[in-house]
Amino acid sequence: MKKHLFLFFIALSFVVQSQESVLLRFNYNTGEKYLLDMKISQKMGTVMTNDMAFVMSQKITAIDDDTFDSEMKIEKIVVKVIQSGTEVNYDSTKNEAELDVTGKMMKSQMDPMLKAVIKVKSSTLGKEIETKVEPNVLGLNNMTNQSSNIVYPKEAVSIGSSWSMIKSEKGMEMKFVYTVSSITSKLVLLDITGTVGGLAKGTIKGIMYIDKNSGVTQYSTIDMDMSISGQQLSTSLVATVKKQ
Repeated sequence: MKKHLFLFFIALSFVVQSQESVLLRFNYNTGEKYLLDMKISQKMGTVMTNDMAFVMSQKITAIDDDTFDSEMKIEKIVVKVIQSGTEVNYDSTKNEAELDVTGKMMKSQMDPMLKAVIKVKSSTLGKEIETKVEPNVLGLNNMTNQSSNIVYPKEAVSIGSSWSMIKSEKGMEMKFVYTVSSITSKLVLLDITGTVGGLAKGTIKGIMYIDKNSGVTQYSTIDMDMSISGQQLSTSLVATVKKQ
């Protein structure tokens, strides 16, 4: 009898854990600061490779019932591009004397980005409501789009729950499907799949670890393999977020 009861409670515990649901929301506090570290690697056959790493800071400036305001700033950019035999290297931590000719040319384009502040109003689901760049810098919105990569569903999720999100960028339509693979005491783990349409055709695959209490993505990887005008392009994104 005792053995049967023991097995019953183990089974009951498993059922309760497997049925746990989580309401995913961005639960920030005013004044909190975070650092996003992202590495992006692209390869198009033997034609081009493009490796970029950047660090972006985020400060939560205001909280409302279902929205929050934040200020974001790029703290560091490192770029290495090889195309048609030409190599371009840039590192924002180096002074002008340490850069080669191509790096100096890129520095003139990157310096305004490093000085700008991106002010974003978002819903607690993660949807951007309004974005302002001060002063306005061409192309900076594209970089901030890379950092805001998930919108949560309105309903609570449990293991096996799925939802989708579509992003349009540069003539491409990317459909992301998020599926809850595991829920621990601290994290919600997601499997990411999807497709690329429009000017490119391809697939998306990745994983994401979300802090269950704050809703902040602690770690994510996304791999995209696609074909553009007959050329194969692979893109890999790895991001980590740490509270300061």
